[in-house]
Amino acid sequence: MSVIDKGGAVRRGEELDIGTVDRWLKETVPDLQGIPEVTQYSGGASNWTYRLLYSNRDFILRRPPAGTKAASAHDMMREYNIQRLLKEAFPVVPTMVAACQDPSVLGCDFYVMERLEGIIPRANLPRELNLDVPHVRQLCLNMLDTLVALHKVDYQAAGLAGIGKGAGYCVRQVEGWDDRYEKARTWNVPSFRKVRRWLKANTPADSRTCVIHNDWRFDNLVLAPQEPSNIIGVLDWELATLGDPLMDLGCMLAYWVQADDNALMRASRRQPTHLPGMLTRRDVVDYYLIRSGLACENWAFYEVFGLFRLACIAQQIYYRYHHGQTRNPNFRNYWVLVNYFDWRCRGIIRRAGF
Repeated sequence: MSVIDKGGAVRRGEELDIGTVDRWLKETVPDLQGIPEVTQYSGGASNWTYRLLYSNRDFILRRPPAGTKAASAHDMMREYNIQRLLKEAFPVVPTMVAACQDPSVLGCDFYVMERLEGIIPRANLPRELNLDVPHVRQLCLNMLDTLVALHKVDYQAAGLAGIGKGAGYCVRQVEGWDDRYEKARTWNVPSFRKVRRWLKANTPADSRTCVIHNDWRFDNLVLAPQEPSNIIGVLDWELATLGDPLMDLGCMLAYWVQADDNALMRASRRQPTHLPGMLTRRDVVDYYLIRSGLACENWAFYEVFGLFRLACIAQQIYYRYHHGQTRNPNFRNYWVLVNYFDWRCRGIIRRAGF
């Protein structure tokens, strides 16, 4: 099927030493046959992702970008172990195959997992799918139900109690992102002073502590090829931790662009959340609270935090462009989005009666 997500040519400078990888992998998976066909998935701003297609097995290899220095950045072993431990309680996690910490293989830590054959829903669904309104709605509900299921995992029973710092997550996040924004400011973006003060003054106690994905979006899901409203996989666990589930939801909705949003917001859309049948942001919150059994007295906090966090991420990227650390022209106007997010946050605060 042409709608199945597949890799492309390996980018120049990001080639794998496939001979060394193949020898290492065959020591772990002795039934492997032949030499794999290697392709690479698009993106790669974070970790680099490759497909290793053997005649009898189909794998994904994840490794950090070249030149990674900080020990805490791109922690492959952490990402591998979170998925390995989570798999039994949350079956849509890919099956882990092996992890490598031997620098003689690739010069960095990396891991290999089973490839999930499916569709990754990016900004626009493939035209061949022809999903009608009921199927789009079901996809949306399944996405939210899968998030609720993750948040209900018994992390202690799964052996995941050590992946986060526990209580106080909301406070730590507000303080941490406040500091990151200040360090990344350039002359052409707002101070976010009102928004930052308001977040600090209105930070709630954690609603509860659970496993959160921290980057829950449609383009981190894999859909079943024959029934694309069904979710068969959840990818990209690099940011997963123990935290507040409502913070996970708020950060997810920062990326949620509705059909009736303004032109600037629609231009930033990275998911098919505009399609007829998709829930609105308000309906998403209502549905999640019913399914999760959680209560929320001040949703405005989580919505504003999600947008502020996204503004910080955009500004950190723009800071690199502004100072000549990257020349990617896609980042040239990120400062405009940062200004927009400040305006939108202040509007939410005002409408909430603060």
